[in-house]
Amino acid sequence: MSTRRWPWLTSLPTPPHRPRRRPRVGPHHGRPAVLACALVLAVIGAIGAIAVPASAQQSLRLQYRTSATGATADQVEPWFNLLNDSSGAVPLNEVKIRYYFKADSPTQQYRFACSWAVVSCSTVTGTFGTISPGTSTADRYLEVGFTSGSLAPGAQTGDLQLRFYRADWQRINQSDDYSFAPDRTSYGDWTKVTVYRNGTLVWGTAPTGGDPTETPTATPTVTPTTPGGDGVVFDDFSYTDSNDPAITAHNWTVRSYVGGPGVPGASWPKGNVTFPTISGANKAMQLRAVTDGTASGTQQAELYHQRKFFEGTYAARVKFSDAPASGPDGDNVVQTFFTITPLAFDLDPDYGELDFEYLPNGGWGAQGPIMYTTTWETYRNDPWLAVNTHTETVTSYDGWHTLVMQVSGGTVRYYIDGALFAEHGGIYYPETPMSVNFNLWFINDGLLGSSAQRSYVEQVDWFYHTKNEVVSPAQVDARVNGYRSSSTTWVDTVAG
Repeated sequence: MSTRRWPWLTSLPTPPHRPRRRPRVGPHHGRPAVLACALVLAVIGAIGAIAVPASAQQSLRLQYRTSATGATADQVEPWFNLLNDSSGAVPLNEVKIRYYFKADSPTQQYRFACSWAVVSCSTVTGTFGTISPGTSTADRYLEVGFTSGSLAPGAQTGDLQLRFYRADWQRINQSDDYSFAPDRTSYGDWTKVTVYRNGTLVWGTAPTGGDPTETPTATPTVTPTTPGGDGVVFDDFSYTDSNDPAITAHNWTVRSYVGGPGVPGASWPKGNVTFPTISGANKAMQLRAVTDGTASGTQQAELYHQRKFFEGTYAARVKFSDAPASGPDGDNVVQTFFTITPLAFDLDPDYGELDFEYLPNGGWGAQGPIMYTTTWETYRNDPWLAVNTHTETVTSYDGWHTLVMQVSGGTVRYYIDGALFAEHGGIYYPETPMSVNFNLWFINDGLLGSSAQRSYVEQVDWFYHTKNEVVSPAQVDARVNGYRSSSTTWVDTVAG
């Protein structure tokens, strides 16, 4: 499966290398990303009675198909469609779906991902449970759940395009899996996958010993340890220009090296990062990207901080632009605020990334204006494999907005102007220190068919981070106002 990402040069020591986004192909053509909603393996020891087929009077019915029909595969791809045959609405958070399989070895671990779902992958969860003693066709199961949503009488979820794979990324033998049916390439009722509502079996037949009474649980994540914070970073961007020595002294880097993301061959001039006055004596950091439709005529811009940020709260006041500052409109331009741990090698488990990405003219197969928040576990560039989850909304964000990320307790929460935009967690929660980044760039193959020069800008009024502390967007605003009322333009007490 392919997705929206872009390659970075991996030879550079500290800059934020990011994966390439590609257009979708195959059955989900036009969707913007391989979305992933995941949790890690949990072992369940308690075993209940053998399940029996649900009767025709049961409220829920499960249809199944697979898009990976081989005896072995890179990943198992059980796709589901859940139907409500009852006369009442069914809250989806009461529902669990279990797909049974035989592990390749007793110690093998697996990971779950949601590629696409009509109900949104952001609402879909996946955990693994163990059947003991197992059978020749089942000693594990994937349990799929939902965090929200409801099925009206007669309604169905539509596609739940799911997959799971070995944690070591080796091929899976699925020919001996209880729930696997290689001939099921179109949806049909399938009783070898079970459905539970509030813990009661309502559809399907579990394998012998395959109906544990307990529910698999996620591996807990440690919460930030120090209420009140372990240091803060605040920057009001009161610099003279991109060569101001205070920028380096404050641990920022103005990018000047070539490489991705964006148009191959594009340059990243330091002069594309400036600090104009936007009101009174107040300055902002400004990124400028320019193109004439050619690689040599394309310039992009980036400013990033050192890698020392992990749990806590991140915030920035950012001005997005729906129209170019000059020239014709229509390029697929990406305006960002994000954190990242560089990828050291394919499927590096220490890689992490938390994104705000605004595309005023769309891109990656989607029409704009569109806002994405994306949380990454890892990726492989060739052949492309992305492990991420994202939330999107198609609406204009032209103008100034306060963006907040809270990273705590296994969940990343994204806020825009004080309103919760997305919650992501599971294996996508970051695991290593990250850098803070702002960049402005063009999607390759997304340039307007014109030789006229055009330019785009993104502005950042301030950046704030408090380590190991969760604070609300309103508290962020109050603290920033406090710095400004005392004429404090820069603070950094977070250890490097």
